Amino acid sequence: MLRALAVDDERPSLEELLYLLHADPRIGSVEGAADATEALRRITRALESGPQGPEAVDVVFLDVQMPGLDGLEMARLLTGFARPPLVVFVTAHEDFAVRAFDLKAVDYVLKPVRKERLAEAVRRVAELRGAAPRIPVHEPDPDHMPVELGGVTRFVAVDDITHVEAQGDYARLHTDRGSHLVRIPLSTLEDRWRSRGFVRIHRRHLVALRHIGELRLDAGTVSVLVGGEELQVSRRHTRELRDLLMRRV
Repeated sequence: MLRALAVDDERPSLEELLYLLHADPRIGSVEGAADATEALRRITRALESGPQGPEAVDVVFLDVQMPGLDGLEMARLLTGFARPPLVVFVTAHEDFAVRAFDLKAVDYVLKPVRKERLAEAVRRVAELRGAAPRIPVHEPDPDHMPVELGGVTRFVAVDDITHVEAQGDYARLHTDRGSHLVRIPLSTLEDRWRSRGFVRIHRRHLVALRHIGELRLDAGTVSVLVGGEELQVSRRHTRELRDLLMRRV
């Protein structure tokens, strides 16, 4: 059973998070803290009591924006601890996801928190802590990619994706109507979508061949126009890209 600590300076959000965590059968105990300073004192006591002690904390569910010490700063401090608890960020702000995963966060849950989404975060923590067997998951829908926006999961058609940009442990999916951040490495999407006409043109970019409008050569450099954006093609990928485009013609 997991021992959790929830940290949020907004009382209604903290109470809702505590309620949802109490309802999860994998959570054995959960306490709340109204700010990062209080949480750090609680975690220090936990570390002093040892991993099997009565004060132990396995995971911290942590808000990002808080007065004083914010969630990212607190997570950075925890990386210096000998046996830090795992961290799951729970926030209303998508913009901090890349920085969060740079700090080795287990998950990044957007508010308003949905029971199913929080359960997925708990599952990841439980697997890392060895507290629960791995539950088989269904194969992903090959034609759509689930993305989370404002606490709502939507499904973006793969055919609508013009290109993908690597952002740390995340990838940003670009379409004509906007972009979405998903927690999937670019290399995974490259393997998954190769048969659908996606090709790597740079260590940071994967593009859909059908959305390439122009191939440009200028003073020895190669770029493509895709989705209204000009992207540079690295030298190592130039020949493969030209061959694929010629075959399509």
